Amino acid sequence: MFSRILILIVLPTLIYSYLPLASLHPFNSNLRVAKYPRFSSPAAPRFTFLKAIEEPKIDDKIGVVKGLENTAAASAAAIATAAVNSAVSMRTLSAPSLSKSYVSLDASNATLDTDGLPTVYDKDLIEQYWSSNKNALNSRWSEFVKLSVPFLTRLTTLFITEGADGMGKYVGELSRQARIILQELGPTFVKAGQMMSVRPDVLPEEAVSELAILQDEVEGFETRVAVDVIEKELGGELGEFFSSISEEPVAAASLAQVYRAQLRTGETVAVKIQRPNVLSQVSKDLYVLRRAAEVYQGLIDRFAPQQRTDYVALLNEFAVGFYTELDFVNEGKNQERLRNLFIDEKVEGIMVPRVFEQYSTRRILVTEWVDGVKLSTCEAEEIAEYTPIAQEAFLVQLLQVGFFHADPHPGNILKLNTPGPNNEKIALIDCGLMASINPSDREIMVSAIIHLANKDFPQLVNDFINLKILPDDCDRAKVVPLMDKALSPYIMGGGAKTYERELRKTYGIDEEGMGGAVGGFQAMTTDALVVLNDIPFSIPAYFAILGRAIVTLEGVALTGNPNYGIIMESYPFIARKLMKEDTPLLQRSLQELLYGDKSGGGVKFSRLIALINSAGGNTADSQEGMIDLDAKFSDGFGLKEGLKFVMGDGGSNLRGLLKDEAIVIGDLVFRNIVRKQFGEAGRLGPNIPTALSLFLPKPPAINDLTLPFVLPGFAVKLLKVSDFVDAIAPPLSREEELYALSLGDVVGESAPQLEQMFRGEGSLGLSTAGIVFDLVREGGLAKAIDVGGNTKIKDFFDDGVSLLDDEEKGVYDAWVRELVGKIVKHVENRAKVLAER
Repeated sequence: MFSRILILIVLPTLIYSYLPLASLHPFNSNLRVAKYPRFSSPAAPRFTFLKAIEEPKIDDKIGVVKGLENTAAASAAAIATAAVNSAVSMRTLSAPSLSKSYVSLDASNATLDTDGLPTVYDKDLIEQYWSSNKNALNSRWSEFVKLSVPFLTRLTTLFITEGADGMGKYVGELSRQARIILQELGPTFVKAGQMMSVRPDVLPEEAVSELAILQDEVEGFETRVAVDVIEKELGGELGEFFSSISEEPVAAASLAQVYRAQLRTGETVAVKIQRPNVLSQVSKDLYVLRRAAEVYQGLIDRFAPQQRTDYVALLNEFAVGFYTELDFVNEGKNQERLRNLFIDEKVEGIMVPRVFEQYSTRRILVTEWVDGVKLSTCEAEEIAEYTPIAQEAFLVQLLQVGFFHADPHPGNILKLNTPGPNNEKIALIDCGLMASINPSDREIMVSAIIHLANKDFPQLVNDFINLKILPDDCDRAKVVPLMDKALSPYIMGGGAKTYERELRKTYGIDEEGMGGAVGGFQAMTTDALVVLNDIPFSIPAYFAILGRAIVTLEGVALTGNPNYGIIMESYPFIARKLMKEDTPLLQRSLQELLYGDKSGGGVKFSRLIALINSAGGNTADSQEGMIDLDAKFSDGFGLKEGLKFVMGDGGSNLRGLLKDEAIVIGDLVFRNIVRKQFGEAGRLGPNIPTALSLFLPKPPAINDLTLPFVLPGFAVKLLKVSDFVDAIAPPLSREEELYALSLGDVVGESAPQLEQMFRGEGSLGLSTAGIVFDLVREGGLAKAIDVGGNTKIKDFFDDGVSLLDDEEKGVYDAWVRELVGKIVKHVENRAKVLAER
């Protein structure tokens, strides 16, 4: 586990630790070998670098060889990265661009800070500010290198000498040093540490515990300073606005600290006050991070030039978001918008404190006080209990509205001490970083989640192309199997720990014996090289914000449930969205889900039942690690519950899709019953008393009788009963018969009466074919059909609609009337054809 973290850190270590080697690289135009007389040959730098690191103290020969190989690889990487860094260092510093950003910000609030920096992110104004003070930027870069390089150097050395397995004994000490360094580097880096503190699946437990200190024990600033800020921002003495305020902050975060206070009007509020000089500090840090991103981009361009991800653009999006968090006016507007969003969308169990705009400025935010504790301080069982509420709220934001909280870490989610007036159990605070996703991207994400949950990787490729992750001309034959290997373990949930375990199983690395492990690593390496060399993927810039939100929320959930899987847990929400919304893409997704790969066939009703149950939050008896579209539900909806769900507001899209299918099924059932009834009864003649039957000839069967029929247009024709029946109820094809039988099988478990109807075993209760037509013409078909010989369909469905409220009942009645009317129309049209012969 720890090795993954180290791999991500090794390259930056080499960049900053061995910059002098850059002058020796053949691509460096300023090469001066004489400057380093001890380097007399191309091999010399490598030899000297190896000596610069403490040689591994490994006794066995295999260990020595591996140690040398690791060190040699590190040396080669050091030379290359130093050269890239040298090239980047000669470039002119520039601020991150805002050409396209998904961060929610209010440009109308753009002003200049007292120091001269813009309060709303503006690349040109930021560059203009720092153009006259480049020394400050270089000084910050040097400070960053000074604090980080010794730590990273030691980390790399331990990794090379001890190996990943031998580093466990150093985790506590290294984690403590990392936390101290992050605190010394300031708010920007503290924020990064806070993000990682909620990933118990990625970091060792000791590291998570150490970084968690950054959530609660950020060093605050003096209350005297806070009061000065309040009075300066509001333009008056503290007592003019507040009747009381806490002597010490109740919370200190990386960008601000919070006090409990009471307004002169009586309301208890939270007063969030920005740290002094934080805007200048963050602005400088963003330059530092941009330079690091440029170095990393240079490495990617050199070693994997076919990759198309713009990592500088990813950093730009992060930078814009972070800078925007410092504008509390923008945050207040975001918070009110989010509060209203939850109310309008009827999101249950969660609230957002209201904002007192009249007391809020760019550096001060005054909001409603809520009594609660940080979710991060709760027991795992409580975190697991409240995770579904937070998850539902996030999915509504991201996939339904397109305006989402991008920093849902444990400190921003409070468990309320007392439920709110609408039974709210948690509160979401700190709306400084909000982002927007346009409708088309949201719908593609929904489609991608469906395909990912169902492990439909060929269709997932299309989603990735639409999201601009893969190019149109990608090699599907290579991409699909690699997607299967890489993403299937993630679908199961459990975070990075489960992912690693399942990935090892996929490649057979857990097999006993070195041969299997070696072969598995070789296969994994081969696949990794294919991804790097042959599949030109690209990570969109908005993933910098979206990824941060998802990673943070998933990390919170994993602390409560180590087996949590965000893809699987999101499926009920996706099912509800598919049933309700009717955009073209979601319609296609719903059709694809319900019809599967059938060409010209009908709805797979097992899938329809599974979809309705999933949308209702029922747990399927499905295989682990994926959504079973045809799953059985031991405790699923019955007819009443399912009908209520479909006829409610959330089933509008599904009703629209099923309308044509219901007409086809209704007509099929009518034809099936009519033919079976006349097939059985029509072969019989009139009932003649036994005493007379010996003297009279055998009468013809009913089907062979020729009778006058009044057809549409008042046309009267003499027709054999069998010809009339064939006209209004044509024989079922083999495919239609199988479809009817499959429908009977599906509904038979919960409604045996309906199973009889689908199999054509119901009773029409008609004495003549003429009455059949009269009923059809008068729209009385539904009243004529009996099920099971006694119970009528109407009675059966009357019981089914008993749970519907008046509005749902109205929807149901209108839907049924329309369906029956169209079925009758089908029969009438066939009768018209008969009349025109």
